[in-house]
Amino acid sequence: MGNKRILKGNRLPFSRRIIESAMEIGLYPYFIPVTGEQGHRVKMNGKDTVMLGSNNYLGLTEHPEVKKAAKDAIDKFGVGCTGSRYLNGTLDIHLEMEELIADFMGAEAALMFSTGYQTNLGTIYALAGKDDYIISDQYNHASIVDGARMSRARVIVYAHNDMCSLKDVVGEIPESIGALEVTDGVFSMEGDIVKLPDIHRICRENDIMIMVDDAHGIGVIGPHGSGTAAHFGLDVDITMGTFSKSLASMGGFIVGREDLIFDIKHAARSLMFSAAPPPSNVATAMKALQILMDEPEHKDNLWKNANYLKDGLHKLGFDTGASDTPIVPVIIGDEPPTVAYWKLLLDRGVYTNPVVFPATPKDRNLLRNSVMATHTIDDLNFALDMYEEVMQEIPLDEPEG
Repeated sequence: MGNKRILKGNRLPFSRRIIESAMEIGLYPYFIPVTGEQGHRVKMNGKDTVMLGSNNYLGLTEHPEVKKAAKDAIDKFGVGCTGSRYLNGTLDIHLEMEELIADFMGAEAALMFSTGYQTNLGTIYALAGKDDYIISDQYNHASIVDGARMSRARVIVYAHNDMCSLKDVVGEIPESIGALEVTDGVFSMEGDIVKLPDIHRICRENDIMIMVDDAHGIGVIGPHGSGTAAHFGLDVDITMGTFSKSLASMGGFIVGREDLIFDIKHAARSLMFSAAPPPSNVATAMKALQILMDEPEHKDNLWKNANYLKDGLHKLGFDTGASDTPIVPVIIGDEPPTVAYWKLLLDRGVYTNPVVFPATPKDRNLLRNSVMATHTIDDLNFALDMYEEVMQEIPLDEPEG
């Protein structure tokens, strides 16, 4: 038959041999199943484990009212929509949720997508085209990067949260050409908050549209958890958020001016050609949002726990970077000790997320800890004790500064 064609594709920056070797020696950190609920403690490898790797910031996946809302929605609507929002897939619960989100965010209109990833793909594609520029932070989420590629706009990346770099980038763009600045609100790996006041000033002075990905900001910062722009008291053109973090479900949304949302609704391919969010997902997020608005103690507990863990890690001598949020990185540096720390912590009953290149710079591999409102002080003390044990096995250099 002759030689077969072999697709080269887009591969990871390491080989299958390296992955298989990591599996053989028990250092493969991905696709580990959780048995049961995704709460502050989970079952992993048959062991009770403190979960420090989830985006379930408010812990609402376990809330009885949230679970009941999902069950009631299934009884009323069934289990799926069998079509896209554009055609037969829009239910009245979708419209009700969009009104609630817009009101919560203080925006004219909202639009839901089936996932957060699709939200960024569709929105960026609809806003910018091949004759436009997209300005993107170096640490932006992969969905922003992919949305920019899909749009075919000219993309310029500036150094992470570096306003001098942003000014230089803006200066490269001809005044007659449209431009869109896209940034995370809370950066998902290291938990720092974008310098939005500076970005807002630079972009408004240069007539550049601003889009903020607030996947990790909604429910966490701002009045009542309404996100980064509200945290700074600013207006931006588009804010994106997800249901899969604080709102205990799955899906994504954008909010903004009514005319802008209308245009995106009729141009976003990931909305038009994807099945609509299942009613149980929407009802779950709706109930979680109502709890967020009515019960501020969940957000208060989240911050109390985040500060407790961060203080404890600092006392042990760990470098937590510039985190301003309940995402608390422990920056290890090189990849081998990062994976070793992850494994030793997991063996002791603490799950963290190992973040290695290309998700982070090569010299900045880290363990991503994300705190929940439902963590107890016993959970956090146990995690700190295990960090201390592992540090005695693998000592780290003291952080500079």
